[in-house]
Parts: sequence; structure tokens; C-alpha cells
Amino acid sequence: MPTVDVKNMNGQKVGDIELSDAVFGVAMNEHVVYQVVRAQLANRRQGTQSSLTRSEVSGGGKKPWRQKGTGRARQGSTRSPQWKHGGVVFAPKPRDHSVSVPRKVKRLALKCALSDKVTLGEIIVLDELKLDAPKTREMVKVLSALEANRKVLLVLGDRDEAVLRASSNIQGVKTAYFNTLNAVDVLDCDRFIIVKDAIAKVEEVYAS
Repeated sequence: MPTVDVKNMNGQKVGDIELSDAVFGVAMNEHVVYQVVRAQLANRRQGTQSSLTRSEVSGGGKKPWRQKGTGRARQGSTRSPQWKHGGVVFAPKPRDHSVSVPRKVKRLALKCALSDKVTLGEIIVLDELKLDAPKTREMVKVLSALEANRKVLLVLGDRDEAVLRASSNIQGVKTAYFNTLNAVDVLDCDRFIIVKDAIAKVEEVYAS
């Protein structure tokens, strides 16, 4: 079982904790991670882009000049793609970009991402996270003490309005709950901070 330090809000070590091999000790499977990341990013696309083809733009009903005898290239419509205000060739149309991935594959990718954070030493376990007031400066002090000054994913065991409000205005900080984790957010952060009471819940939910 991997063992990591447990720190307080001042960045001081107050103990250590053993993490479950079933969640935090999984061998990296790059292909599975690639599949899930690709699917999640694709599912975020709205797919609403749309342009008009030559059959959809207005005008162009009359042939601009006769077929022969003018010395110019033959033209059938002023709404052909080569004309100003003409239609678009192979115009993009609204479509569904979503990709389906089995639930077990999603879980495996998440466990690979969590294990990778442990291997790289980018996981920080907090004994508790309690703020006296929902102030941004209070949260900044905690992150500075933990040397987490770049992209941070903060995982909570239960909803805490003070923490959510204090961290919402800090650039690069994202909050999540133990049951809303996903591989993309875990891989995208430089520091994975998790409150101690959330670890047992993560292991319970994702161990199977």
C-alpha cells in the first residue's frame, strides 16, 4: 500500500496514511486513459456550429450573364462558393460529438490517474479543511502553505460552502466531491489535494 504524508492547513506534517492499492496503486494503462479523456473532451463539445451551403443562402436565382460570348468564365449563380456572399463548400452542420465509454473503463482510467498522482508525489492529504470565513485570502494562505500555487484540484468529503466560496475566485483552483471525480480533472491538475475524510469515501466508491 502506498503511504503519503498527512498535513495540516499550515503545511506541517501531522502523520501519514496508507492508501488502498485498489484505487491508488493501479498500474498505468495509457490506452484506457486515452479512451476516457478523448470521450470526456468530445462530450463537452456542443456541436452547434453551422454554416450555410449554396442551397441555403438567399439570392442567386438568376444567371449573372449568358453562357457564351462575354469572354468571362461561365457562371450559373452569384451564390456559388467562389462568389462573395456565396455558400460554403462542405459547410459544418450541427451534430453529436459524444462518445460512449463503459463504466468500468471510466473507473479504471480514474484509478490510473489517481495512482499516477501518488507516483509523481503530486497528492496532498489534509487532516481537515475548515475556514473561519468564506474569504479568498484565507484559502490563498492555505494553498501557499501547501506550496500549491498552480493548477489545483481540491476534493472534499462533504459540501462546505465556506470552502467553495473562498476558492471560487482563485484562478486554477477547482473543487470536486469524492463522487464527482473524473480522469480529465485529475490529470490536468498539478496538485491533487484531498481532505482525509474524503479518502475513505473515494476508496469505498471506486475500489470495485
